[in-house]
Amino acid sequence: MKITNLKNLKNEGTENLPSKERRCFLQLGLSITGVFLGGTILSLTSAHNATGALSGGKILTTKSPYSPHYTMVIREKHCIGCEKCMEACRSTNKVPDDGFRTTVLERSVPVAPDHRERVFMPILCNHCNNAPCVRVCPTRATYKDTVNGIVQMNTDKCIGCKTCMTACPYNARYFDEAIRAVDKCNFCYNSKLKESNGKTTACASACPANVRVFGDLTDPTSHAYKLIHTSGKVFWVLRPELDTLPNVFYVES
Repeated sequence: MKITNLKNLKNEGTENLPSKERRCFLQLGLSITGVFLGGTILSLTSAHNATGALSGGKILTTKSPYSPHYTMVIREKHCIGCEKCMEACRSTNKVPDDGFRTTVLERSVPVAPDHRERVFMPILCNHCNNAPCVRVCPTRATYKDTVNGIVQMNTDKCIGCKTCMTACPYNARYFDEAIRAVDKCNFCYNSKLKESNGKTTACASACPANVRVFGDLTDPTSHAYKLIHTSGKVFWVLRPELDTLPNVFYVES
C-alpha cells in the first residue's frame, strides 16, 4: 500500500473490526505466547532494505517509505519487570492513571519440573504501516505520519467513538476522560523525541536493562538498525497474521 493513498481509504466500519483477534490478545500471556512459539518467525538477517514490516511471514525488502523511519526493538529476555519505562512514559506524556501508552505483561512459565520463572514482555503501539486504527477512524483523527511513520493522534478531531480502540489488535490505546479523546504512544513525538533530536524515547532512556532499543530503520548508524541487521539474530512481530506491518520488533536477547 502506498502511504499517499492512506487518506483516500474508505472507512471500513465496525462490522469489519478484528474483534475476535482483539479478544484473544486481551487474554494476554497465552495468546501472545502462541504467536511467539507457533506463529510466523521473521528473520531480518539478510534484509538489507527492510521496511520494518512483514506480511504473512514474508520479508518486505522495498525501500522504506519514511525518513526517518522510527522503530523500536524489544530485547524481551532482558526485561526485569521494574516498570521504570511505564513510570517515565506517564510522567513525560502526562498519562492518566487509568490509561497507558506502554505496559509490561507478565506471566509465569515452567522451566523445570518444580520450578517456574516469571517472564515479562513490554508492549506499546506498533505504529503499523497498515494500521487498522487509521483505516476505521471516521474523522481521520488518527493518521500515519507520512514523514516518520509514527501513528499520530489529533485529539482535536477525535469524537470519542473509540472505534480505533476496538480496531487496534494490540490494545495500545486508551480514552482520556480529561480531554474526552483517545490517546496513545507517539514515540514521545512532542516531548522526549524532540528533546533528543530524534534519538530516543522516555521509555527507552529510562530502562536500566536496555530492553528497548529505539532507532531509525533508514540510518545505518542507528543502534536499532545495527541490531536488526546483525547476522544470525531472529526477530518477530506481534500478530503477524493480521498483516498490520508493525514497526516494533522483538528479539530474545
